[in-house]
Amino acid sequence: MMNNDTNHWLNFVGGDWRDSSTRVEVRDPCSDSVFATIASASLEDAEDAIRAARKCVQEGVLVRQRPALRAELMYRIGQEIRNLVDEGAALLCRENGKSLNDSRDEFEEAARYFEYYAGMADKIEGKSVPLGEDYVDFTTYEPQGVSVQIVPWNFPVSICARSLAPALAAGNAVIVKSPELSPLAMTLLATACERAGLPKGALSVLAGPGRVIGAALVEHRETNQIVFTGSVPTGRSIMRSAAENAIPCVMELGGKSAAVVFPDADMDQLISSVRWGIFFNAGQVCSAMSRLLVHRSVYDQVVDRVAQLATGLSIGAGKDNPELTPVVSMQQRDGILTICNQAVEDGARLVCGGKGVDELPGAFVQATVFADVTPEMRLFTEEVFGPVIAITPFDTEEEAYDLANATDYGLVAGVFTQDISRAMRASQALDAGQVFVNEWFAGGIETPFGGNRLSGYGREKGQEALYSYVRTKNVAIRISR
Repeated sequence: MMNNDTNHWLNFVGGDWRDSSTRVEVRDPCSDSVFATIASASLEDAEDAIRAARKCVQEGVLVRQRPALRAELMYRIGQEIRNLVDEGAALLCRENGKSLNDSRDEFEEAARYFEYYAGMADKIEGKSVPLGEDYVDFTTYEPQGVSVQIVPWNFPVSICARSLAPALAAGNAVIVKSPELSPLAMTLLATACERAGLPKGALSVLAGPGRVIGAALVEHRETNQIVFTGSVPTGRSIMRSAAENAIPCVMELGGKSAAVVFPDADMDQLISSVRWGIFFNAGQVCSAMSRLLVHRSVYDQVVDRVAQLATGLSIGAGKDNPELTPVVSMQQRDGILTICNQAVEDGARLVCGGKGVDELPGAFVQATVFADVTPEMRLFTEEVFGPVIAITPFDTEEEAYDLANATDYGLVAGVFTQDISRAMRASQALDAGQVFVNEWFAGGIETPFGGNRLSGYGREKGQEALYSYVRTKNVAIRISR
C-alpha cells in the first residue's frame, strides 16, 4: 500500500498497513536515482507479525474451514492479482529494471500460482495403512504453522507467490520478508490478498534489513518453517539459526548451470535457448544457462553464433522493452564487471562485452561472451548473476558430464541433441534437480523445481511443493473385540 502523497509504501503487519519511523530508499536501476521509499519494519513489527500469525494458526482460521472455501479464496486472490497487473508491472519495471513486458508476465505468473494451488487446496488427502483386522491406521496432513518466507530481488513477485500460494492453500500463516533492493511491487500481493478477504494474521509482508528483520524472524521460537531463496552464505546462516530450534527449511541457493551441446543439436533452437537462458532478466536468474559446454566439432560455430546473438541485442530501460535491461543496482554491476576482469586475467578469451554501457547512466552491463573457459577458472565455478556466459569445449560424452558436474551447485542442467538415447543418458548423468532437453526453461509452474548440493534442498512448484507446507501425522488405533 502506498501513501499517495509521498510515493512512500507501508508494511503489511498482521492484516493492517503500518508505517515506520525509518525508511528504505528504493532506486531506479536505469538512472541510479531514488524514486520511492518504504517503511523499514522494526523488531516490534516483526514480533507483532509473529503474534498475529500464531493467533491465526491456533484459531485455525484457514485450516478449519472447508477446503473448498479455501480454494475459492485462493481463486479470488488470483483474480485480484490480475486486476493489479498494469499498476504492478509499471512499479516492478521501475524498481527492478526488468522490461515492462517481463514485469507483466511476472504478475500474471503470480496469479497463476494462486489459481494452480487453489485447485489443490481440497485435495490434500491422507492414506489408509493396512495393519491387519485389529487395527485402523491412517495419516493426515496438518499445516506447518507459521511459515517465514524470505524473498530475493530478482523475481520478487513471482517467487513470493510461488511459496505464498501453496502455504496458504495448506492452511499456514505466512510472514514474508521482502528484498531490500526491490520491495515495492510485491506489496501488491498483500493488497490482492486483503481485497480477496484473506483473514487477518494469515499474511504479513515486512521490509527492512535482512540482518535485523530477517534474522529475528528465522531465529524466533514461534517460527515453524523457513523458505529461503538467495545466496549460499545467507542460506548457511539461516540454516544455522534454524538448527537451534529444529525448524524445517526449503532452500534454493542458486547455481552455475551448464548446457551440453552435441554436434547434432538444432542450432536455431540452441541460440533461442541461449537468448533466454542467460540474457533474460540480464542474467539475474538462479537457473540461468551460465555455462555452455560444446563438442569440439561445432565449438567455433557455436561461439560465433552466440557472439552474434549477444552483440545484436537491444539494450535500454525496461519501460522500452529492450532485449537486455539493466541489472538491479550499481553495486551488482560493479561486481559483475570485477568477475569479468578476473576472467580475462585468468586466461579466458573475451569474445564480446565485459564492460558497462557508457552512453547509459544506470546499472547496465553489456551482453558478455567468454570462450576457452577451463575448470580451473573462477568463471567456470562461481555464480556471476549477470548477462555473462562461459563457453568450454569437450571431446567425449563422459567428459561433458564430468565438466557439467564439476561445480558445487546442482540446480538445473541441459542437453541439446536429437539422439533420444543420448538425451536419456544425459538426464541420468547430470547432477541437477531439473534437466532441460532441447529447450532451456522447459517446464512451468506444474513442474517441481529445486537443487542438489549447494543449490539447496526441498522443492518448489508443482504438486510436490505443496507437501513442503504440511507435516504428516499418523493415527494408529487398536480395535477392541
